[in-house]
Amino acid sequence: MGMFRIIPDTNINFIGVRKMAFFISLVLIALGLFTLVTVWTGTANLGIDFAGGVMVYVAFDKPVAIEDLRSALIGEFPDAQINELKGFEKPNAFILKTKRPEAEGEAQSRLDTMEGLIASRFADNSYEVISEHIIGPAVGETLRKDAQWAVMISLIAIILYIWVRFDFRSGIAATIATLHDVLAVMGIMLIMGYEFDLLLVTALLTLAGYSLTDTVVVFDRIRENLKRWRTKGEFATAVNRSINEVLSRTFNTSITVLFVVLPLYFLGGEVLKTFALALSMGVIVGTYSSIFVASPIVVEWEIRHPSRFK
Repeated sequence: MGMFRIIPDTNINFIGVRKMAFFISLVLIALGLFTLVTVWTGTANLGIDFAGGVMVYVAFDKPVAIEDLRSALIGEFPDAQINELKGFEKPNAFILKTKRPEAEGEAQSRLDTMEGLIASRFADNSYEVISEHIIGPAVGETLRKDAQWAVMISLIAIILYIWVRFDFRSGIAATIATLHDVLAVMGIMLIMGYEFDLLLVTALLTLAGYSLTDTVVVFDRIRENLKRWRTKGEFATAVNRSINEVLSRTFNTSITVLFVVLPLYFLGGEVLKTFALALSMGVIVGTYSSIFVASPIVVEWEIRHPSRFK
């Protein structure tokens, strides 16, 4: 029995619209590079993982409105961020965050002051501090640099893997497509106002792996089809045919992943929302890049520097 096809056999000229796709991709990459610069210089909306700060998880016995919590903290902590943890193991749970303490001692002082304000304002509503986190500026800077290195090392590993499995040109094309996905999703997320934190970095590395897998499937089919075409002028035809042949598989895979990720976004609570949204965008952008970025780059390279057909 063959694979179930949501999309029937197609004959779409994907390669024919590659210039328009390249323009869209350049816009997405430019957006990503802009936000990457803001992350590198520390001017982006960094989470406390990278900026330093304090974070407290608290759970009240009775329901509490976020507005009441904010009014209790606003005097001392005008930059405080408050998120309710829906679906958490305990009811009436919240995350309280402030950023950029000047020193470790100040961070502890802020933490004590925050808890004192809560105890004073909600004296008739007992609460439990589930956990406390203090990250100093030096630690945040180290984490940011480590995250940047993790992304760069992963891209180098992608080049080597695709180079060994296919060829150097395919490795470069796959790396550009993967970098395109990471930059695009990071740029969109930061423009939307989400924080750049370790959870987002985890999502970006995860979608890099997803994007690479999708690209490898297309490249595998291209390699199979190239055995049937032995003239130089048919290279683009072979690539276009390959994309159409795996289109149903690509679509099925993307839909399946979204079936898992979207419930995490809507039902997983505040903690998982950023991760799930980034992955959802990554699935869409990764599918786009496998079709409109990686394969067309190989075609353009072959047109300018023929090597597959002598």
